[in-house]
Amino acid sequence: MSAETASSAGTVIASKFIHLTLNPDGTVDRSRMVIPVASASAAPDPTSPASPVLSKDVPINPSHNTWARIFLPQRVPSCSEEKLPLVVYYHGGGFILFSAASKEIHEFCVTLARELPAVVVSVEYRLAPEHRLPSAYDDAVEALHWIKTLQDEWLADHTDLSTCYLMGSSSGGNMAFHAGLRASMSHGDLEPLKIRGLILHHAYFGGTQRTPSELRLENDETVPLVVSDAMWELSLPLGATRDHVYSNPMADGGIELFEELEKMRSLGCRVLITGCDGDPLIDREVELAKMLQEKGVSVVTDFAEGGQHGIELREPDWCKLLVQTMKTFMATKTATGHGGVGLPDKISTQIVA
Repeated sequence: MSAETASSAGTVIASKFIHLTLNPDGTVDRSRMVIPVASASAAPDPTSPASPVLSKDVPINPSHNTWARIFLPQRVPSCSEEKLPLVVYYHGGGFILFSAASKEIHEFCVTLARELPAVVVSVEYRLAPEHRLPSAYDDAVEALHWIKTLQDEWLADHTDLSTCYLMGSSSGGNMAFHAGLRASMSHGDLEPLKIRGLILHHAYFGGTQRTPSELRLENDETVPLVVSDAMWELSLPLGATRDHVYSNPMADGGIELFEELEKMRSLGCRVLITGCDGDPLIDREVELAKMLQEKGVSVVTDFAEGGQHGIELREPDWCKLLVQTMKTFMATKTATGHGGVGLPDKISTQIVA
């Protein structure tokens, strides 16, 4: 069946908005504007002393064409022997767009590595619809198993594997959540890697029923509703609805993830959820935070007024605030409930038909 036949009219309309061409064989052609050709040569010279952050690309699974871009901050000599925390980063793009080599994503990871400071591993994973979910989740967890082996000298020499955070933006936030659940269930196999927390930045979740924020921002310039629906249609398993657990882990109170969430709680893994009310996805993020709290998972929330989806990747002032929030979150080593941030009552979580 062709992608055109399998897709709704909305997906065809959305494909023009995000510069995709649907092919008869179910694949898509992506504009070079939204996903560059990625290779090790795309990274800045890792030996350049002028850069405050060094970077290089290393393969993870050549058969899947997955790899990682590692970011290592230059440090003052007095700190040279102190190992740094690790942030494993999953980029956004609705599971179908962008790359760890995309300029915006590269520069965001440079900022994180420099300002936290931390070693950042940005994961290049397989994209849908050629590789529908759970392929991206498989790649996300495979990257963790690769990291723990310390095959790369930067990781071996400079990284504290006992202080690891999984972070993602948009669909990458969804990936960080599901990778975190999987990692909790197999935490013994990941040693010495220890995941201390998840950082879900404007995380991408959905559902068949609309939320007030989705309806209020139906024609949002960054993530209009028709585009969000199309991305789910192209990335979820064939025949799945947006209430599939990959899209809507909050369905039925999260009952499908009961065992995974209980394990995450017992391990003391903390979750930071950030967003803003200018993002159509904000109600989903608030709903997720409430569900996790009900399951006893330690949650910190940071929801701002205004803004738009993924604004921290484009606006330096917003990025500074995000980095400060991350620093505070990462400095807290034990589970402490909300961490003093709390859930704002002013953001509605009502689901409407």
